[in-house]
Amino acid sequence: MDKVSGPAQQGGVMEWVRVHSKQAAMLWLAGFKEACCFHRLLFFFRRSRTLVAKTGKCFALNGLIFLGSIWLVRSLITPMLLWILPDQWQHDDFGAGKDIYKYYSFMRSVLISLFYVFWFYPLYISSYIISIGWYNDIAQSAFHVIGGVGHKTAQPSGQNDLSNAVNHVGRPDGFEGIVYGFGEQVYSFLMLNIFYIEVTALGFIPYAGKLMNFLLLSWMYAYYCFEYKWSLSVQGLDKRLNFFETNWAFFAGFGSPCAVVTFLFSQLVGYAIMATLFPFYGVSVYACCYCQSC
Repeated sequence: MDKVSGPAQQGGVMEWVRVHSKQAAMLWLAGFKEACCFHRLLFFFRRSRTLVAKTGKCFALNGLIFLGSIWLVRSLITPMLLWILPDQWQHDDFGAGKDIYKYYSFMRSVLISLFYVFWFYPLYISSYIISIGWYNDIAQSAFHVIGGVGHKTAQPSGQNDLSNAVNHVGRPDGFEGIVYGFGEQVYSFLMLNIFYIEVTALGFIPYAGKLMNFLLLSWMYAYYCFEYKWSLSVQGLDKRLNFFETNWAFFAGFGSPCAVVTFLFSQLVGYAIMATLFPFYGVSVYACCYCQSC
């Protein structure tokens, strides 16, 4: 009996792994598809001038000013400094020694650093603070477009009933309700920041660390996108986390386009692109909750 039951048990385990892997892959693809269906956002932009205005401001600040500044430094200012303060020792037509070129190199570094200190980093901080307010306005506008309540959540590939996964939670009225909601926001803020530290730490692990870093970044971006909707829908934090954990594969797929941007570009460029595109991902949460197919 042991000889028979051993292979049978192994076959059962393999079948379980195969079935659940297939389900996870389908959910991941469904999440990725939902995140990339930008054409459905026209429904929202046609119905809300505030949505169009705030999205346009995000594009102007992060796409034109921030990305434009990065392009200006890398494509114009840095080559100009290299022309004014050259570092090619082999073309020493004036008999200058290597020390002068070391001085040129030092001056270039100082000038570029000053540009970062007095322009890029203040712009980065200002963009982050201002964009948070705009993201909240964009989320509220999209929420009002669909009526705020009564819409369904995503239901990819016939798997978990996502429409019932998150339900409204009763909160105390009055001052207790305010304290309860504030406590949830603080806990969520701390959780996301600790999670980001873990994501960053995993990135230093060779080979497997990069894969784990990508997966965790995908989850983080997806949760961040959906959190606006859940907050406006007055969803309890425990319901949000249960919903997220139950449908982890869907959220891994939904957040993967954002994670790709982080991996392909440097930190400043990646932030600028993400800050420009995030309003579209934030609205796509309501799009995938509003209609079930692209």
